[in-house]
Amino acid sequence: MDFNCLLKVLNGETIFTTGLILAGQSNPGTVRRQLGRWIQSGRVSQLRRGVYVLAPPYAASAPHPFRVSNLLGKSSYVSLQSALAYYGIIPEYVPVTTAVTPGRPGEFETSSGRFLFRHVRSSSFFGFAETEVSRGQSALLASPAKALTDLLYLTPGSDDEGFLQELRLEPSRLPARAELNRTAESLGSYKVKRCLQILVASGLVRKKR
Repeated sequence: MDFNCLLKVLNGETIFTTGLILAGQSNPGTVRRQLGRWIQSGRVSQLRRGVYVLAPPYAASAPHPFRVSNLLGKSSYVSLQSALAYYGIIPEYVPVTTAVTPGRPGEFETSSGRFLFRHVRSSSFFGFAETEVSRGQSALLASPAKALTDLLYLTPGSDDEGFLQELRLEPSRLPARAELNRTAESLGSYKVKRCLQILVASGLVRKKR
């Protein structure tokens, strides 16, 4: 496989895995050696073992951090502060892309940014969907309700009123009380339920929109 063939296989995609370029190849060893030469020549960058990104000028645009996160962490979806900021529920810029996974937790520092993966039990791995996060790029992303409850569930002391105030949640962007309650019930977390009670008492979460 030459480099032009790689670009044709990628068809405009800027990030790829080893599995993609090895599919249908009769000599995987040759392809792996060629991949090593592309890295040495600066045409491809390795984000972690098995995950690569085209370098400028071969990449038409940089891969979206949420897309990168999905490929770096198998069986993961973007959630927590990253998803909340994406939805405008919290005002802060989030320099780290945060995700959850039933697999191993971890953190990766790459040329495409910093990525943090938090562990959840398999029964808590729900509430996400394939979402277009930028033109032509999609990623597995938590719903607003799941992003917030994931954060409350995984953060020690999140049922403290001071912590909830520091989040500076935007009331107009928050899901309705019923949706948050359903998600909390599915998580089976008393702590998350207490957090929601505090948010309701503060007037941030309403029954209906």
